[in-house]
Amino acid sequence: MTMNAPANRSLKAFFDAPTRFLFFTGKGGVGKTSLSCATALKLADDGKRVLLISTDPASNLDEVLETSLTNKPSMIPGTHTLQALNINPVAAATAYRERVIGPMRGLLPESALRSMEEQLSGSCTVEIAAFDEFSGLIGNAEATREFDHIVFDTAPTGHTLRLMSLAKAWDQFLDNNTSGTSCLGPLAGLEKQRAIYEGTVKTLADAVATTLVLVSRPQAAALSEAERTSGELRALGVGNQRLIINGIFETRCPEDVTSQAMQQRGLAALETAKEFVGSLPSFLVPLKATNILGLGGLRVLLDGDAEAACAPMRASDWTLPEVESLETLVADIERSGSGVIMTMGKGGVGKTTVAAAIAVMLARRGHAVHLSTTDPAAHVAQTLAGQVNGLTLSKIDPTAETAAYQAEVMQAQGGQMNAAGRALLEEDLRSPCTEEIAVFRAFAREVGNGTDRFVVLDTAPTGHTLLLLDASEDYNRELQRQSRSTQPEAVMHLLERLRDPAFTRILLVTLPEATPVHEAAALQEDLRRAHLEPFAWVINQSLFHSGSCDPLLQRREEAEHRYLREVVEKLSTRTAWLPWQAQEPTGPEALAQLASSSLHPTPAS
Repeated sequence: MTMNAPANRSLKAFFDAPTRFLFFTGKGGVGKTSLSCATALKLADDGKRVLLISTDPASNLDEVLETSLTNKPSMIPGTHTLQALNINPVAAATAYRERVIGPMRGLLPESALRSMEEQLSGSCTVEIAAFDEFSGLIGNAEATREFDHIVFDTAPTGHTLRLMSLAKAWDQFLDNNTSGTSCLGPLAGLEKQRAIYEGTVKTLADAVATTLVLVSRPQAAALSEAERTSGELRALGVGNQRLIINGIFETRCPEDVTSQAMQQRGLAALETAKEFVGSLPSFLVPLKATNILGLGGLRVLLDGDAEAACAPMRASDWTLPEVESLETLVADIERSGSGVIMTMGKGGVGKTTVAAAIAVMLARRGHAVHLSTTDPAAHVAQTLAGQVNGLTLSKIDPTAETAAYQAEVMQAQGGQMNAAGRALLEEDLRSPCTEEIAVFRAFAREVGNGTDRFVVLDTAPTGHTLLLLDASEDYNRELQRQSRSTQPEAVMHLLERLRDPAFTRILLVTLPEATPVHEAAALQEDLRRAHLEPFAWVINQSLFHSGSCDPLLQRREEAEHRYLREVVEKLSTRTAWLPWQAQEPTGPEALAQLASSSLHPTPAS
């Protein structure tokens, strides 16, 4: 593949002089976990003492490393110097509450302790507790002094930006707060962390200590998000950045339509983003034929020549179990006349595309439809790329929602307070936790709009969505703490609506690959524990029946078989199938065509 010189580098050059802290981030599904694990393993193989950390609430480090992990460092079997852990937000919140309340036991009455526990039971505490662990591993030198390198596998971009921005946000909040309290309880509990928060801000901005690795695919949306993220991180002071473009594909079958289209899509995306790609030290990683799992697979990932001579597969008579088109799902959904459709799953599986295709089809069938997203890094407008009669579009903007929420609270309560009271309320509303409350209210509002139309919600990647859903039961406690007695109708009825299968249909979107399927399966179990039952699964971007003669694509197609069967026969009661598209499905016509794609289960040729 012809590339500009700055990007035409093997990943091996990345290890010439690695900094102590390495952060891998990017759009969901680009390969952050695989590359962060491979990097950590390479450093360990070179004799370095390495700690690998996931900040993703839906971490899949366990699957990639084939090792069960906890929130404490564990040595990875087969290595001598590589340890790994998952930051578990719920466990972190429990530990955080005890750290704040524990010293008060025996000193305060039980009623006061119960009040503090209630105060620290909300989603704000979950967020700050996870951030607390994250910052402790960066800003507290003692916490990681035994390691030469600390590698972070972060959540998809929007969540990661939020995590990194909290370092500066809490630092500033502690500077300006005069009341001695916050939504997280007495500020004395946070003041103890002040030096660590300051150290986190300093370390993230130190180019000698920290490298931010933007991971992308040779895809327009992924490169666009990487460029936007690069700018936002620079604004936060994180300037030492690298770019890894994962999944570079060059066909070995020039007469094959599918493989030629895949190669051309990559070339076109890279050409469009060439200015951005050339602005950073950039590295290329070839597309692999199989899933990257285990230490052997991770070592192969960094070897650009390992699969240069893929043997072509023999013709297979494997038959796909019965699946549906997306259009047949929409036909059943529309019978209710209104309601909410939510697309969920791992980042990068095509939730936005599936949501947009459903919205277009419902609108073309004469329904009033609203398409929205809870993903801070979503590209709904770019995917829709046109107007459709009856279809409206929006995005939950955290900044705008926070400002509106602050204004609403000040108007409702500020008029009844003196100047000192209003100043304290304004101060409380500047807490970084306020954004989480505002975004949750907006989510509840969008769900409530499904009473008289169809609302299609493109959700954020799994971990962020689960935290949002968990907040539904915590939200009332936060309102009560701040004496905000008037609760929006949408919030009061949110759980009831989400749990009503006639009102809310949840579609689990996946690729026919190990990690997306297993993450969706875990999400399904989490939803069921919350009494939410998925309506159907959608298998997206399948190469099955592609007819490609390229040996690498043939091997990838064969690798799909076990995951296609696993979804249809074990995990889902209803499954829609969508093929890999030669052109990215953007615009109403392409989305409608995608939704009508079908596959009759006949033997592959």
